Amino acid sequence: MKTEFSNADILKNARDYRVPHQMTDETIFQLLSSIDTPRSLMIWLLYSNGEHDQLTKVDIDPNSYLNGMVFRDDYVATLLLSKSVFLKTSFDRKKVAFDKFEEYELLCSHTNSRFRNPSLDPLNNGSNVWLLNATKRKIQQVLADFSGDELVDDANWGPGVSTLLKGECVSGYNKFSAERGITRDLYALVSDWFPVAYPSWSDHLSREYGESWAVFEAGNKIVTVPKNSKTDRVIAIEPGINLWFQKAAGSMIRRRLLRFGIDLNDQSRNSSLAYLSSRDNGLATVDFSSASDSIASAVVEELIPPRWFLLLNSFRSKVGIDSNGSVRRWQKFSSMGNGYTFELESLIFFAAASAVSEFMQLDSPVISVYGDDVVLPAAAIDLFTSFSEFLGFRVNTEKSFSNGPFRESCGSHYYLGVDCKPIFLKERLSNVETVYKLANHVRLLAHRSGHLDYCDRKYLGCWRHLVRGIPRALQLVVPTTAGDVGLIGNLDESGATRARYGVEGHFYLSLASIGVTRRGDGQGLILAQLRRLGRSGSLTDHGRQLSLSIQLMMRTPTRGLLWMLRPDLIASGESYTLRGRIRRTVCRSLVSRWYNLGPWL
Repeated sequence: MKTEFSNADILKNARDYRVPHQMTDETIFQLLSSIDTPRSLMIWLLYSNGEHDQLTKVDIDPNSYLNGMVFRDDYVATLLLSKSVFLKTSFDRKKVAFDKFEEYELLCSHTNSRFRNPSLDPLNNGSNVWLLNATKRKIQQVLADFSGDELVDDANWGPGVSTLLKGECVSGYNKFSAERGITRDLYALVSDWFPVAYPSWSDHLSREYGESWAVFEAGNKIVTVPKNSKTDRVIAIEPGINLWFQKAAGSMIRRRLLRFGIDLNDQSRNSSLAYLSSRDNGLATVDFSSASDSIASAVVEELIPPRWFLLLNSFRSKVGIDSNGSVRRWQKFSSMGNGYTFELESLIFFAAASAVSEFMQLDSPVISVYGDDVVLPAAAIDLFTSFSEFLGFRVNTEKSFSNGPFRESCGSHYYLGVDCKPIFLKERLSNVETVYKLANHVRLLAHRSGHLDYCDRKYLGCWRHLVRGIPRALQLVVPTTAGDVGLIGNLDESGATRARYGVEGHFYLSLASIGVTRRGDGQGLILAQLRRLGRSGSLTDHGRQLSLSIQLMMRTPTRGLLWMLRPDLIASGESYTLRGRIRRTVCRSLVSRWYNLGPWL
């Protein structure tokens, strides 16, 4: 590719470039000025005058608008800073988070009391009784039974930290090598068959740490992570071995939901239904407040078949430990951080929505669920809301829509079919990657405002301000499919070159970030690589067929035998990626078709 800058020049500029501190404020002003409505002026005045507490309380009512384009402009302005963590507010974000956390623990406690004493529950009557039984039947129909082989096959590591392993070395390699954190309930369930299911892993742990290799954890660890300028988010870090099996349960539930049309790997169905229902008003989009903190233990015990409940109950942490070392018994069944919470809440909401639709005898009801984002017939919204409250959940009325022109689900926002997807500026601009990301969001917003035919010229000034704020060597133009590894644009704006010798497409340069790797060896690496290969098939089959091979690999001093037994393990490298550590590289990539955004008009 012809370029006036070498790869070394691009990397040096990226390394040396620092975004001027004032550029974030200037960009906010430019974007709000581009929108140029009374609402955008109000947002700027509140921000620039330091009225950030008041800024976090600004909301918008779509029913107050008559025009989709006008609403879109005000909606973008209103939500631009709604998730920013750099606002100077007076809130104690950790306290706000824990206050809400305690509120929902109390809600779960009340729900548990109601379900354990149904005769004393004033809500346990009428339609709720029928719906509860119908929900149980639906969950039984979805889950059916499972085998031990399936459980072993689906187990996997999550990408994050555990109670024992933290920092940059959190990877499959290190988890197989050193992860030993486990609750006593889980150990009692798996200790007899763990060496049979995972012979090499068990052998490694026994040789490294002795027969009593397990590090018994009382439960998970309660921490907070940033959410926005008003509050943090409370999560719980799980023991590593628990998380391994929690991910298995999540995968098993996910696969069963797919058989009923609920694909938890794809949000596009929810998005499409939100678009359609914003035009014909036939469906409602429902969102819940702190759904993952509202799954009461007694509700799960009531709804889930006994064998499944034994499994999920053994995998979870029943107590949490805060930063002061205080131990508390959970009223909720699982929290954010548990490996199957997302799938479990999706299952419950799908079954509940199906039960409500069946009770109302709706013909061919459309139901779609992705976590706590639920789409169901608008006629069923009132009964679904009341039944959800009976189960201990609270519908977020500010983000749920059953009538009027607006719908929102899974990050898609539509007003009478007009795409109103906003931009969220969560952090201050700091490096070239953050500028790429914001500039691309502005360009896509301009494209949506141009009905996907052209880019609305009113955003051109803001986009140019961002582009001209970075060195010329870093102004790399990439296709929309490439993501935020450059500035997305049209083919004629780029320096892309046509591929030759019968290859269709164009080559372009991008500034990519890849994980920093570290070389490793030993059984942990082999198990991690085998785990990766096993995702495309049955790990149990791999394990049974190659158990002897793996043991031979560990005992042979030569790479020759390892190559003979599993050449793909060598081909994939003897390294693992460090968590949170990246390095930049200039990539020369091929795109077969360049989708243009249209001109600025």
